[in-house]
This record gives sequence, structure tokens and C-alpha cells, in this order.
Amino acid sequence: MSEETPLPERSRAVQRHLEAAGVDTSIRVLPDSARTAAEAAAAIGCDVAAIANSLVFVADGEPVLVMTSGGHRAELAVLTASIGARDVAMAPAAVVRSATGQAIGGVAPVGHPAPLRTFLDDTLQHHDELWAAAGHPHTVMPLTFDQLRLLTEGTVIAVA
Repeated sequence: MSEETPLPERSRAVQRHLEAAGVDTSIRVLPDSARTAAEAAAAIGCDVAAIANSLVFVADGEPVLVMTSGGHRAELAVLTASIGARDVAMAPAAVVRSATGQAIGGVAPVGHPAPLRTFLDDTLQHHDELWAAAGHPHTVMPLTFDQLRLLTEGTVIAVA
């Protein structure tokens, strides 16, 4: 990130959370949107499977955050079984915004109004470096799997 490019407010909230957790990483502002894993991987120059997508689902009526690899899609039947829920569905945009304070395409693993119960795709641990959105569709941050687990207190599960 260049010194001249200020972080968007939602990314500054993510940065504060990173600092409070003692996670040393830097949020990068991209010139173009990284709303999809493919866009983010192309902009960063990494494997799409190393993109840690932040997806919000509604599980038994409660929003949950699922960090999935950009290398595959989360399968609802597998996800439902893995988290021990009766009913799981993608959260509508209004629920995503309410639960995270962030827009779809820029949802970070942290920096939400209140912590969300979080699940981590087990395939993410196969990458030395992961890239996650940082609160805005134009911001990303590198993290290790251990940093992601520390930040989110996420439970490692199969999603596909």
C-alpha cells in the first residue's frame, strides 16, 4: 500500500482489530475490485485456492462466517453436516451488511460489530500464505492459516 492511499473506514476497523490481536500484517489497497476470488488472485498474483473467501451463511437462524478456499465452492450439505446445523443457507446481502458492517465482496474475517461464530475451510491450511478481504472490495491482506485461526477463533471444518 502506498503512503498516499488512505484505507477506507471499514478497512481501518479491520486494521485496529489486527493490531489489538497482535497480528502483524499490512492491508493493501488494490486499484481494482477484488470482489471474486478470481479477481483477487489475478490482482495479487497468487493461486486462487490461496484466497480465503469470507462467506456469511444463516445457520439455524443465526449468521455464521465461513472462510472458504477460492479453489472450490462450499457445498451446503457438507457445510450443514460439518457445523452440526439443521438448516444452512447463504445470507442475503442485508444480513451480511448487518452482521459484518461490510459489503459482500469486501467482507473481512474480522472487524465486525460483534464477533461471528466462524468456521475455517480445512483446505486453507495447505497454503503458506492466504489472502483475505480487508473490509472493502478494494482491500486485501496476507495472513497465515495460524493467524486466521487466531483472529477468528474459527473451527476447522470440511466445506466441500
